[in-house]
Amino acid sequence: MALAHGLIVGAGEGAGGEHIPVLLAEVLAAARVWGGQRWVDGTFGRGGHSRALLERGALVLGLDQDSAAAEAARALEARWPETFRWKQRNFRELKTCVTEHGWDRVDGVLLDLGVSSPQFESPARGFSFRAEGPLDMRMDTRGGQTAADLVNELSEEELSKLFYEHGGEREARRVVRAIAARRRRAPFRTTTDLAAVVAEALPRRRAGGIHPATKVFQALRIAVNREEEALLAALPQAVEIMNPGAVLAVISFHSGEDRVVKQFMREHSAEWLDTPARPNTVPNLHRHLLPPKRYLPGEEEIERNPRARSARLRVAIRNEEDLS
Repeated sequence: MALAHGLIVGAGEGAGGEHIPVLLAEVLAAARVWGGQRWVDGTFGRGGHSRALLERGALVLGLDQDSAAAEAARALEARWPETFRWKQRNFRELKTCVTEHGWDRVDGVLLDLGVSSPQFESPARGFSFRAEGPLDMRMDTRGGQTAADLVNELSEEELSKLFYEHGGEREARRVVRAIAARRRRAPFRTTTDLAAVVAEALPRRRAGGIHPATKVFQALRIAVNREEEALLAALPQAVEIMNPGAVLAVISFHSGEDRVVKQFMREHSAEWLDTPARPNTVPNLHRHLLPPKRYLPGEEEIERNPRARSARLRVAIRNEEDLS
């Protein structure tokens, strides 16, 4: 069956701030984009995926909660004034944004998970421990809690759970004891301040030369931006607005995201419900997708863009018959 329509969830930029969309060739090959298709780029970033879609003649609605994306969006609007529009919105509002734009169904949606290079490499945003900056991590700086708020105000039990569940930090309790001892003397305010305390609590070298604070920073970013909650909200909306025959393609960058996507695709592609009482005997009325496929970056892409190393692309096709 031709992969005529698509939903993409992905992210990625290369070192030095140059935008390098991750697994772009695989995504475009799977979606078989052609002129006149309607796409939503749900986390526009710096526009790499949107540009590729526009170059193939697609109509694109770009969304991004980060106001810093506006400059790149204006550049695309100037070049493609009839086929590109941008809104500063979170992809958890996917269906609402599509409706406001005057579309009922779409031929593709792109949601860009994770942090882009310009965000990561700007000390003022507070995403990285490699340069001193405010302990912020908000993608939408118009409001909401910062990473400093969480580190300074959550209980030790809450912080331990956060670091373990969202960051996969096995030494979460040891890290939190060090954080708690330090914040009793003075609150955390900068990225390097927090990173130093974590590194002191975890002096052993991590595999692959990973900095000891990597998982802690990842967990805080996910919690600050409520990323898992947004993904869980967006995936069902995406399936709802996808045309029959559409493609759902999701690029994730850590195991938590990938697990959410994998489970969602399985639940919506299984022919039978597997329940303890009646295994494989009850038809799945929510079988909107065909069995998914997984794609990994090749050696050449990883060499060109080292951050692609952890990328995982999962692709599933919307059933030709609309079962909703």
